[in-house]
Amino acid sequence: MVSQDLIKKIRHLEITTRRLLNGTLVGDSRSAIKGSGFEFDQIRDYQLGDDIRFIDWASSLRMQKMLVKQYFEERNRTIIIALDVSSSGLFSSSDEHKLATMAQVACVLALVAEYGKDAVGLLLFSDTVELYLPPSRGKAHVHELMRKVMGYVPEKGKKTNITVALDYLASLPTTRATVFLLSDCIDHNDHQLEKAFKIVGKKYETTVIRCLDVYETTLPAIGMITLEDAETGQTCMVHMDGSKKSRMDDFLQQRLQWQRSLFKKCTIDHLDIAVHKPFMDDLIKFFCKRMMY
Repeated sequence: MVSQDLIKKIRHLEITTRRLLNGTLVGDSRSAIKGSGFEFDQIRDYQLGDDIRFIDWASSLRMQKMLVKQYFEERNRTIIIALDVSSSGLFSSSDEHKLATMAQVACVLALVAEYGKDAVGLLLFSDTVELYLPPSRGKAHVHELMRKVMGYVPEKGKKTNITVALDYLASLPTTRATVFLLSDCIDHNDHQLEKAFKIVGKKYETTVIRCLDVYETTLPAIGMITLEDAETGQTCMVHMDGSKKSRMDDFLQQRLQWQRSLFKKCTIDHLDIAVHKPFMDDLIKFFCKRMMY
């Protein structure tokens, strides 16, 4: 049973996304190109560089000039959204936790796919694959995907293992797809990531959307604090004085830099979003740059 509150959230996301996309982002699912395609468009004058295989000899003879056939090419894609639903996603220093933010981003991606008549699938993962929804098209499928994402309740103690998700993606029969992996990327199995990312990066056009709380990039100077690992439940007391805070901040920044270097090395695009900041503008700019050419 889907709650009315969940339906309202989904509806709000759908309205907001469609207002932003309308006339500016995806456009029609077909583009006119010179060459082969799926649907005949028109006969036009031959231009330098046209494939001679598409010269219409009968029309050329009749009109006494070189003419070629032009076709529409379908631009439909397959998009797979891999969402990290491990326990670390429940951390927050504000009103909204990371998983809620990533769930909204996942829903926006699904709506963009539906707007562009693309097939979209969903992979929920923690330290295991929690759910896989195969790619499909249509509004009903996208609404089901959004309900899975927005209504998912993560289990406590679930750890992050991005390699599990990457290995699963690599095993799928789909050969042409765009993959969006949404995670905080706080993975203690990072020694396995490079090989897995390289495999997936070669098979798919892959983008990591890294979602972090502000306290995961720099810690506040608030004296003695208790830290708890959201995935293991382990706690420790730390005094955040000047030198200790500086060392912790250095560690956090080094981790971010190592991940950026990893993504670059594996030819993986990445986009950073923050829990405490609106993400829609950055996401739209990213789509305009990466997906609409």
